[in-house]
Amino acid sequence: MTQRVAIDEPPLPTGVELRRLVIPQSLDAADAADFAAMVQVRNAVYREINGDDDESNTAAEILPNYQDEKYERNLIWLAFLDGRPVGRAILTLPGEQGSRAAFVNAELLREAWGRGIGSAATRLLERTALAEGRTVLETWAAHTDADAPERLSAPTGFGTIPLDHTARFLRRRGYALEQIERKSALELTAAAAAHVDALLAEARAAAVGYRVVQWTAPTPAERVDGYAWMKSRMVTDAPAAGMEFDEEVWDAARIADHERPYLAAGRTLHVTAAEHIATGELAAFNELVIGADHGEATHQEDTLVLAAHRGHRLGMLVKCAALHDWRTFAPDSPRVITYNAEENRPMLDINERIGFAPVAYNGAWKKTLVG
Repeated sequence: MTQRVAIDEPPLPTGVELRRLVIPQSLDAADAADFAAMVQVRNAVYREINGDDDESNTAAEILPNYQDEKYERNLIWLAFLDGRPVGRAILTLPGEQGSRAAFVNAELLREAWGRGIGSAATRLLERTALAEGRTVLETWAAHTDADAPERLSAPTGFGTIPLDHTARFLRRRGYALEQIERKSALELTAAAAAHVDALLAEARAAAVGYRVVQWTAPTPAERVDGYAWMKSRMVTDAPAAGMEFDEEVWDAARIADHERPYLAAGRTLHVTAAEHIATGELAAFNELVIGADHGEATHQEDTLVLAAHRGHRLGMLVKCAALHDWRTFAPDSPRVITYNAEENRPMLDINERIGFAPVAYNGAWKKTLVG
């Protein structure tokens, strides 16, 4: 959907402030208070959405993600209502040359809904994106109101979401639903571990000519090139529906930059890959991540099987080998959380067979601007 952005913007609602966030050098810096407040309100919003703290992070874990940004820029505003932080707005600008895309994110505590803050924040994000030369705005939103009387279907033909408060807001602002993303969780029980081991044995038997290789960030020098190539394929090979992503170039420098925030925050990034024995080429990979507290939930991040190597059960192989190895890294982690496009049936089939169950659905939304 294309929409012209108004030049004359209405004033902010009474009692509302959108304050541009300064990224501090450290949490002890004199200007770090707003950043700490942003993290607190972020966690509170996700707690309201999820009903748990599985997506909460500490300020120390989040800060490195916004420092020394080489491959994308993040412009952040903290939303205040009568002097209290009630939300945040983030504009993420990919660094690929000629990019038209920007990712927008406006999050508010429910107590602040209906006050015009979300509309004001979204207008600010859109106006800033246009000033930066970005005309394709994309966002992901949680849709958790199961009691909403109407539902929206994805144009992909896979999945529906409730026409809830968030969906109505986005549609009013001119955003179109492009894709539905499933959030799944695997409870890390003893029974699940036994099931994973059985599936791992089956996958090893099917993956003739491949072997499992694993490492924890930082990536060893001999694996960097293969890992970088697979990371570059995530935006081209994963189902994207009508969402627009720039093709990315990954090399050793970008891998190091990708891993820097994990290492700086004391988080664990563990990579499991399948190597094609005859060529030494890395053919598939899976990432598991956990914070400094190994009693919290684990997050499964990227998983990919390169197109040339599909049909050998490599997706099942790297996922199960990762979960098996994870017991030595985070034996107290209660569950693993992952996200997949609802039309990505090959990956969802693997997840479902492992025991991942759907717990929530997100909508992927897009709006195209003209000046």
